[in-house]
Amino acid sequence: MPSFDSNTSANKVPGAPLTRRAFTTAVGATAATAAVGVPAAAAAPRDPSAAESAERPFRAAPGRHARRPNILFILGDDLGWADLSSYGSPHIRTPHLDALARQGVRFTDAYSGSATCSPTRFSLYTGRYPGRTEGGLSEPIADRSAGLEPTHPTLASLLKGAGYATALIGKWHCGYLPDYSPTRSGWDEFFGNFGGALEYYSKLGLGGEYDLYEGDATYKDLRYYTRILTERASRYIRRGHDRPWLLNLNFTTPHWPWIADGDTGASAEIVRRIKAGDGRALWHGDGGSVEKYTQMVEDLDRSVGEVLKALKRSGQEKDTLVFFASDNGGERFSYNWPLSGNKGSLREGGIRVPSVLRWPARIDGNQVSGLPVFSPDWTATLLEIAGARPDPAYPLDGTSLAGYLLRGEAPRERDLFWRVRGERALRRGDWKYYRGKGGPDQLFRLSEDQREQADLAAAEPGVLAALRASWERTDAGLLPYPSGA
Repeated sequence: MPSFDSNTSANKVPGAPLTRRAFTTAVGATAATAAVGVPAAAAAPRDPSAAESAERPFRAAPGRHARRPNILFILGDDLGWADLSSYGSPHIRTPHLDALARQGVRFTDAYSGSATCSPTRFSLYTGRYPGRTEGGLSEPIADRSAGLEPTHPTLASLLKGAGYATALIGKWHCGYLPDYSPTRSGWDEFFGNFGGALEYYSKLGLGGEYDLYEGDATYKDLRYYTRILTERASRYIRRGHDRPWLLNLNFTTPHWPWIADGDTGASAEIVRRIKAGDGRALWHGDGGSVEKYTQMVEDLDRSVGEVLKALKRSGQEKDTLVFFASDNGGERFSYNWPLSGNKGSLREGGIRVPSVLRWPARIDGNQVSGLPVFSPDWTATLLEIAGARPDPAYPLDGTSLAGYLLRGEAPRERDLFWRVRGERALRRGDWKYYRGKGGPDQLFRLSEDQREQADLAAAEPGVLAALRASWERTDAGLLPYPSGA
């Protein structure tokens, strides 16, 4: 198995020329001065304030001490890998998220746990592959028959057991009432929607149901949803807390329907169609545009900025670990270049996501990491940082990055595994094994071909065989999909 040794050229960061010395720094060894993994569009930002100083390869700052941090974990919904200007978007301006990246670490090779909403959230909340649980086999959850079992340990329940206050604000999408709810899975408080999508003003969901709740009771508020979530999150942060807290803030932006703040006419038309029995009205297949999508992403950026401002004014910024990512790859109007594929696919564009971490008390800013990581890793990392222990009856599939981030330890060798119906993928170092629906096994070297166009399966049969065997060993330990699925 290729290691993360600095002399292994196969471990170069995908997306940028990278010396062996530079990669050594990227995994926490010696210093280097060259920037790593910076998209061309981000290397020369339009906004001069975004160029205060060049990114440098990540290096931990061991020896620092801090109290257990608050954790603010923010998810965008269907946000593409290059939809932020700091990731290369040529037309979307995201100054607040770009500033967050400058103040912490930007990850170039971070992945979601799956290619759609529900299974990724399962992987984040449990720290395990979605296929470990029956609810995680739904890609995504579309009815009331599946959900995250309340008996399964979660990030929230484990942190709660370690003394944290816990709250989830926004999209849940891990099951419906009466059997499934965040408050049944470790979160003290819940305010948000249960389903996979809702109309931003009326709060009508995919089945025409009203889908805005506080706890287990409906809550009436017909304002634009992103505004409501931003207010709620800011209010939670400003509250007087007597213990550390976890806040999962799950925006629905920029998920369809393509309705920006102020689009009341478009909202009314979709509501009319929902009430007329159009089961696909929320999919908005006849709506949206690059311009509308841009408005929604920039609104998400402003909203995150408001929440971060509330955090700063509360005096908790230094001691709060903030993480931002997307739940999966981008959709119809996303800017994913140069990746191929999008949401629903295990191509890079379906699972590689923008990911930023900031913790001023322990981690320096203006850094970039090319370490391959995915959603379950953040579960393991946050548990270790918070002093919480995983439940031994439910072993984690993620690997804690606390040693890498805080102590400068070299990351452990391992594979990243994905499975969705009809597709399989595994990443080991620089290599990616992929099989699409009905297609042959393929092999890509991501440092040279992150667009996944040069299939090296015939040229490297030994590598292909090893990665395929590893994928099949992991798959054998997961629950099978229901017959006919």
